[in-house]
Amino acid sequence: MHPHLLNLGAALLLSAAVLPAAGTDRVFNVRDYGAKGDRGVHNRTAIQAALDACAKAGGGTVRLPPGDYLSGSLRMASGVTLRLEAGATLWASTNRSDYSGGGERHLLVADGVHHVALTGQGIINGQGAADYGARWSAPEKPEFRTGILLFTGCRDVTVRGVTILNSDAWTLHFKRCEDVAVEDVTIRNNYRRLNSDGIDPNSCRRVRIARCRISAGDDCIVLKSTEAHPCEDVAVTDCFLESAASALKLGTESHGDFRNIRFANCVITNSPTGIGFYLKDGATIERVAFSNIVIGPCSATNRTVTPVFMDIERRHPNSRVGRIRDVIFERLDITTGSGILVQGMAESPIERLTFRDVRIRVPQADSYARRSKPVGGTRTTQDAPDARNTEFARLPAYFTVAHARDLRVEAVRVEIAESAFRSFDRAAFCGRHIERGTLLDVRRRPGPEAGILPVIDLEGCRGFSVAGP
Repeated sequence: MHPHLLNLGAALLLSAAVLPAAGTDRVFNVRDYGAKGDRGVHNRTAIQAALDACAKAGGGTVRLPPGDYLSGSLRMASGVTLRLEAGATLWASTNRSDYSGGGERHLLVADGVHHVALTGQGIINGQGAADYGARWSAPEKPEFRTGILLFTGCRDVTVRGVTILNSDAWTLHFKRCEDVAVEDVTIRNNYRRLNSDGIDPNSCRRVRIARCRISAGDDCIVLKSTEAHPCEDVAVTDCFLESAASALKLGTESHGDFRNIRFANCVITNSPTGIGFYLKDGATIERVAFSNIVIGPCSATNRTVTPVFMDIERRHPNSRVGRIRDVIFERLDITTGSGILVQGMAESPIERLTFRDVRIRVPQADSYARRSKPVGGTRTTQDAPDARNTEFARLPAYFTVAHARDLRVEAVRVEIAESAFRSFDRAAFCGRHIERGTLLDVRRRPGPEAGILPVIDLEGCRGFSVAGP
């Protein structure tokens, strides 16, 4: 392991500590404040009254018993737990006037509070069920779209156990929060609804996401820094993910640094990009580790399929150039018709990157004739396309790395079905413009005797060693 990564595990143990439970033993039943559970009555005033009474009493639990509760935005306070019991559904209003005078767009809102929680076995339904997105046949974009949760500048935050359906925008958005735990949460959004992200830690510190099941019409779990504040000490483990975009992602908004991040024991299916790094706004991504990740095949989509994608670029011509360094991937099991694509920039090569114990199975091969890198919302490349969109994406290989320094690739198996190999003769590994690197035990089946292209294809590389079959 890179020496720079040795302290990563210790740092993430801190983020995995059990967070204190919000509130005390005081329980406030929303029915006692006039809430009706028949969905025909608007309950925002009643539920907010229960939340306010709980906060005024010094904290406790606000209870939603079984029933259907329609509400607009609700403001959470310190020491308050909102608990949805089994059989309770909280429905997000689709009426703009139900959201803090029309200015707020989230069902649950908190600013600068601490020890706050959303728990229980109940359901939150955002009612964003219709298809919408440039990639799909869909109705016109709704004028007003809501997310489920926006917590800003909060600490000691817990979301546990709930099921969230049909969020109309980002589902759980944590902005500049500290000590956040999201556990055993199910999110099922419309796969064809653009911007319906699952969980977005944005410039947060000490975040743990564990045992979540997410299906989303955009990114499932995406770390962002929309402002110049870091996103650091994050652990994501034991999650099942399905995304119409990227399942696990860093960026695209990257104004603050990302560091000390671990993803482990996750299963990804039906996602054009399984793991994505989109560095566009000049930050540094460092000390990131992936281990025991299974990435399954993706069904038909008009997005480029890249089971692992890493990219450094400028969002705008005058944007700063960022850096990616000290990233390690271990024990990846990938089934795909496409290939891994990693590309730094000539002025900013990806540094100290390791792939170890990677299996790529290709039951059938995708054509690269029109393949390009996923731009992930970058406007510069749409307005002024450049060669980097396709230069490396269309190289005939199932694992391509370009513009890197101190690369190590070890124990890689690319297993191509005979029919797929007949359709497209491709290398196992393709390297371009790599300064110092090691390829150790990289294999392809069929082997070097089959086809025209070699198992390993290197060009413009120096200080490189190759060992093994």
